[in-house]
Amino acid sequence: MMSGGGYTSIDNQKVSGSVPAATGPDPAAVRFTDSNLQTFPPSETQGKISAVFRPPQDADDTFSRPGKGAKGSSDESGQATGWFSMFSVAAYKPYFDVDTSDVVERIRDSLFPFKDSFNEKTTDNPDLYGPFWICTTLIFVAAAIGTFVTYLAHKWQKKDWNYDINLITWSAGLFYGYVTVVPLGLYLILKYFSAPSGLVQLFCLYGYSLFVFIPASCLSIVPIEIFRWVIAGVAGFMSATFVAVNLRAHIVSSGERWFLIVAGIFLLQLALAVVLKLYLFTITVSSH
Repeated sequence: MMSGGGYTSIDNQKVSGSVPAATGPDPAAVRFTDSNLQTFPPSETQGKISAVFRPPQDADDTFSRPGKGAKGSSDESGQATGWFSMFSVAAYKPYFDVDTSDVVERIRDSLFPFKDSFNEKTTDNPDLYGPFWICTTLIFVAAAIGTFVTYLAHKWQKKDWNYDINLITWSAGLFYGYVTVVPLGLYLILKYFSAPSGLVQLFCLYGYSLFVFIPASCLSIVPIEIFRWVIAGVAGFMSATFVAVNLRAHIVSSGERWFLIVAGIFLLQLALAVVLKLYLFTITVSSH
């Protein structure tokens, strides 16, 4: 061993760093038992950093989850099915999926009552958009025209006139109630006679059948009583024929009673025209 300048050197030995290499037999290998621990959270990446960020499996992905009514989504939770689906907005979206050309074409078909192609055209996509706006428009048009006709009648006879707000509420109850209760009742009757029809399709048929009463209401402004009766009769006949003709082919399958059902549908639609004439376009001028 030599020392000089404050350094010490070791002769004839191979060293690694400052610690001499160990010599002798290899130490015995130590084996560990398999661990039962699991990687958490269990995911495909197994704790590794992936190129694309993904939230943990237990994260709240409510806003990124497709809606129950979306196409291709699976109903994993089992909710909003059966009768409960009628309380969800998504259940009614298909019945408002129409454009202007569809509504115009169906309105045009309702003005040609002897053609029985309406049901065939709306079998796959009956809508509630057109019936809703037809009924709403008819309510305000009938109330407005009836009020205006009454106003003119009072002014011509120089009588005081007061606006009757009941015309709006009465017409709303009449038309909304009619296009709801009558198709629902007809649906139950057809189901009883083993000739069931789609409920939404009946709503669609009856809703469009009321369109003819809109121009009839506008023509009722003419101050001639017999003319108003003719207009109401023609509108009622067209509307009743439109409904009866389009349901006839379907109701025939119910047996011999089909004629009674069609006749009842026809007369009920005529009765609506008579009620419309008597309560909205019959002018009475008060004496005071």
